[in-house]
Amino acid sequence: MSDVTNNTPAMDELLAARPALSMHGRDGLCFEYVPLNAIADAFGTPVWVYGAASIRARYNSMKAAFTALGLNVQIRYAVKANDHLAILNLFRHAGAGADVVSLGEFMRTQRAGIPAGEVVFSGVGKTPVEIASTIAAGIGQINIESLDELNMVGAISAQMGRPVKIVLRVNPDVDADTHEKITTGLAGNKFGIPAEDIAFMYGYAAKLPGVQPVGIAMHIGSQILSPRPYAQAFRKAAGMVRRLRELGHALSVVDLGGGLGIGYHAEPGLSLDAYAGLLNREFSGLDVSLIIEPGRYLVGAAGVLLASVILEKWNGDKRFTVVDAGMNDLLRPAFYGAYHGILPVSAVDFQRNTSPTDVVGPVCESADCFAPGRMLPELGAGARIAILDTGAYGAVMSSNYNARPRAAAVMIEGGNYHLITPRQKVEDLWLDESLPRLPE
Repeated sequence: MSDVTNNTPAMDELLAARPALSMHGRDGLCFEYVPLNAIADAFGTPVWVYGAASIRARYNSMKAAFTALGLNVQIRYAVKANDHLAILNLFRHAGAGADVVSLGEFMRTQRAGIPAGEVVFSGVGKTPVEIASTIAAGIGQINIESLDELNMVGAISAQMGRPVKIVLRVNPDVDADTHEKITTGLAGNKFGIPAEDIAFMYGYAAKLPGVQPVGIAMHIGSQILSPRPYAQAFRKAAGMVRRLRELGHALSVVDLGGGLGIGYHAEPGLSLDAYAGLLNREFSGLDVSLIIEPGRYLVGAAGVLLASVILEKWNGDKRFTVVDAGMNDLLRPAFYGAYHGILPVSAVDFQRNTSPTDVVGPVCESADCFAPGRMLPELGAGARIAILDTGAYGAVMSSNYNARPRAAAVMIEGGNYHLITPRQKVEDLWLDESLPRLPE
């Protein structure tokens, strides 16, 4: 039954909703049939664990949903969700391109072997150096966010003698029904070009040396669970394609961004069939190539963060479970108030009675709390927990706050596990620092 204290799923419900996880009487919690205790024994905690098979399964399910309807959809993985080279390499082998928002992310895709021509450069603050570098490397498409950026890209590409394909990012003024910090398609957000300005800008771009306008783009937000905002946004995008063509402009690409949500509790997340159905309804007769940029949907549920209990303490009648992972590792709960399921790794602990506890880290901030009032068994020092669904916006948002080394990372592949990032050493924290010479 669900936790009546804070209306969150009970431990058995969390487990049942995640096919990649299983609880074994001897080995405890397993991820893709690998005991998480074995990984913690080998590499310590905190440690990120990613499942390659889980990532492939999500990608293949997405491709299958589009193929079933005969849709021409190019998947460009949103690198910002998790930029580890091992994960980018998985997507390269699966046939995905990439969506990047910085030169650093672009260079990561190149290191992983993703062809530059299959990379989209998004983002509201591209610098001249980033623009020139990506054009020189053969970037497939630049998503334009403003008239000033359009002029900057045009000037740089013309000077280089390297014409570049662009699309204009529309701000459709659509409420994505998501957290205010991750909505991007409202008129008050910093992203995109107002819809009423697109016709002028498209005509302007068509005459601008150095750029080749090929279509429009939009991205309305992240962690979207309802088809409703997509239906509204896609309808506006399709109408804009028709209007621009009536004005004599050529369009061959519609980039619809990402934002597909996952179930962090025990809910199923956004329906792929519903999403594909919306694409088919709005775009099947428009003769355009569709691009989508999913990130969280592909990798979110494919990761867990393992942590060990340091101690349990009581302040009056309030219980705290203090673990060795902190908000410097996983920022989402502190930053967004985000929910993540938590399971004990021990099969014995999993069967014990539960009571409310605040699961907190060691960082000197009251915000360093992964789960207030979570129903968990009493856990002694050294007990291990798995914080679920941390494959997206986990390690990429981590820091060295409180001079805490970054956690190790492991990937499970074919029943084996491999260290893909060693734990940062304390001495590494000041490797790049120097002391100025002070007066005697």
